[in-house]
Amino acid sequence: MHDRTADIPPPAARREGFSIPSLDGLRAVSFLIVFLAHAGLEKWVPGELGLTVFFFLSGYLITTLLRLEYDRTGGIRLGDFYLRRVLRIFPPFYLVLSLASLLTLAGALGNTLQGRAVLAQACHLSNYYIVGHGWWTGRAPGTYVYWSLAVEEHFYLLFPLAYLLLRRRGLTGPQMAAAFLWTCGAVLLWRCLLVFGFDASKERVYVATDTRVDAILFGCALAVWGNPALEESRVPERRLKALWLPLGALTLLISFAVRRFEFEQTLRYTLQSAALFPVFIAAIRYPHWGAFRWLNVGWVRFIGTLSYSLYLLHTTVLFGMGQWTRWPLAARGVASLGVSVLIAVAIYYGVERPCAQLRKRLSHVAATRRQARLALAPQEATA
Repeated sequence: MHDRTADIPPPAARREGFSIPSLDGLRAVSFLIVFLAHAGLEKWVPGELGLTVFFFLSGYLITTLLRLEYDRTGGIRLGDFYLRRVLRIFPPFYLVLSLASLLTLAGALGNTLQGRAVLAQACHLSNYYIVGHGWWTGRAPGTYVYWSLAVEEHFYLLFPLAYLLLRRRGLTGPQMAAAFLWTCGAVLLWRCLLVFGFDASKERVYVATDTRVDAILFGCALAVWGNPALEESRVPERRLKALWLPLGALTLLISFAVRRFEFEQTLRYTLQSAALFPVFIAAIRYPHWGAFRWLNVGWVRFIGTLSYSLYLLHTTVLFGMGQWTRWPLAARGVASLGVSVLIAVAIYYGVERPCAQLRKRLSHVAATRRQARLALAPQEATA
């Protein structure tokens, strides 16, 4: 029987400009999962899954972009990469951190600041500060969520160079995917050693970069082998829908059902990350399928666009609503979501979009200079 997936080119090939379907929608869903858990529904909503999706997505997207750059230019300009990351991440990060800290200093949030705690946040070390000092000590209420951003910053700092070295050594996509997955296995073994051998606390395992980076690397593996945005499908559409998606969903359900600490802090993170493979493949390659259509609806995509600022500020808003009102839980949650969206929209138009435009201008200037140098090189050689 003819497999009609062979007639469907990868999404990137079908678009005039490179764009990956469903990613903004996945960001929106991930944020809403995290928000609901933080808003008081943590017994029913698995907020940790939202973070795992964020991690997986970051690894997939960053590696896809690095892969495209290397395939196009034969290298990766690390300076340009880090500049883009700085302009994308730092302005909203330090703005929200500053506002939350000022509100705390003014007594509006009911906590006291400690210089070393705020310094750890500013230096993107808040995850390891939590391991040593707990979730709340010395920081603006609500900014404890910055631990996950620290994990991603550590990844952004080290991974581009590692990827560049692997490409220069001539590793193929499957070989790189194998290297990433072996590293994920090593991280799982490290978590097991910490939990079973050293009686590590939840904080030590849950927030540290060395114990959570595997969720990002699973996304990296998908980006280099079987990338649904760049390559032809390796899995027939019917098999993906009938087998792999249900298997992924079942794996997620099992990861939620088992409530033992030892499982939650070791194997659960690995199972959840692995279960995201069919979800991402289906959402990106077949955005017209059923519920995946909702990931590409305009307002859902817009929430995904705001998701970074929303994530930065939503817990501080939730905490403030709890301090300043005596409303029922549901009313506080709805009001907090509305206020968070309004502030995130202001940050998006006032900070993020101008920074994005600056990134584009700087990239254009850098590309123009490189072309000029290349044009001058033959003339200098013959002079």
